[in-house]
Amino acid sequence: MLYSSTSRQTTHVPLEKAVLKGLAEDGGLYMPASIPVLPPAFLENLHQLSLQEIAYTVASAFLQEDVPAQVLKSLVEEVLNFEIPLVRVEKDIYSLELFHGPTMAFKDVGARFMSRLMAYFTRGKNEALKVIVATSGDTGSAVAAGFHQVPGIQVYILYPKGKVSPLQQMQLTTWGDNITAIEVEGTFDDCQQLAKQALADQELSRRHLLTSANSINIARLIPQSFYYFYAYGQLQRQGKPVVFSVPSGNFGNLTGGLLAAAMGLPVHRFIAATNANDVVPQYLETGVYTPRPSMQTISNAMDVGSPSNYARMEALFSGELEQFRRCIAGYTFTDEETRKTIQEVYQRNGYLLDPHGAVAYSGARKFLSQTKEPAVAVFLETAHPAKFREVMEETLGEAIAIPARLQRFAEKQEHIVPMQNSFEELKSILSKA
Repeated sequence: MLYSSTSRQTTHVPLEKAVLKGLAEDGGLYMPASIPVLPPAFLENLHQLSLQEIAYTVASAFLQEDVPAQVLKSLVEEVLNFEIPLVRVEKDIYSLELFHGPTMAFKDVGARFMSRLMAYFTRGKNEALKVIVATSGDTGSAVAAGFHQVPGIQVYILYPKGKVSPLQQMQLTTWGDNITAIEVEGTFDDCQQLAKQALADQELSRRHLLTSANSINIARLIPQSFYYFYAYGQLQRQGKPVVFSVPSGNFGNLTGGLLAAAMGLPVHRFIAATNANDVVPQYLETGVYTPRPSMQTISNAMDVGSPSNYARMEALFSGELEQFRRCIAGYTFTDEETRKTIQEVYQRNGYLLDPHGAVAYSGARKFLSQTKEPAVAVFLETAHPAKFREVMEETLGEAIAIPARLQRFAEKQEHIVPMQNSFEELKSILSKA
């Protein structure tokens, strides 16, 4: 399997180079040169397969001979050693709970898969791999957990000062060892731009083996397609069209779903559910794509004004607006609407939505209210509500329980490297041993 850049100015490369390079040399993002289509028999029998069996088949289609079958099988079983339950919230609306991994966020799936794939590709290398990641909340903690104490890999996490929740910050900053947490005076978009600049810098590339751990990296994206197949399989015997509502910021999660659909998964529609950072819903409405500075909201992991994965969506749809519109409906919701949804769903159904899941639930409900044909909607619940304790308790007017594995982070010591929004400063940090 070869991988090509969304900018189409570089030659096709093998998976190992795409993963260890992260960003293509022309500044584009890597995509499979051709997307494998899975056999109809596999798709028809999803309801009989475990999450690990599904993941192995999907991963095999992308990795082919790059990773031996037995290595890949063990990798998938180690990565997906936790449940991803599909929970009925109300008639025709289900929550796909992606927060049962080590850091209680959906990024655990992609980060754990990527860390083990990188460790496999760097086995026996003398030089340390330096992994740089920008985070608006949960990416950094999942990457830190996935890579902590992995030999031969140094991780640098860029996060915006004062713009992640207190618990999210503790999950980023309390690891030490091979994990460096860098607090940037700026927004997530600034952090993401700094990471991209570092990956594209020729001097850094000559002196260091440097890659990304954001959804910039194709190794993060591939595993994010697994759970769409798994959720679909649990609903396929209902015989209704299935729609997926995805809380969207950098659009890696939604692009993982689009990959699944391109491989043959018969998804009826995707819903791009955003907060006030609504550049993609605006594009779907107006046909004009206008990135802009991000705005801070209570669903902070979605506070992205210039989503990286738009380039991949554009590549999948050949830049054609009508193809975008056929596959994706876009809705945007305010903080006030998000809080109201959290309250109503808790009171009516006894189900606790985090601020991101609340946006996705709102998108699912809105789509079902507007569609003429019966459908069943799955919304992606991407993080445990306790990760946003302050917002949740203020919204509900009552205390919420904090799981023990999250509580442990609050008891650890932080290790923070403060930094201005300065590429030269970042370069200096990365150039140290």
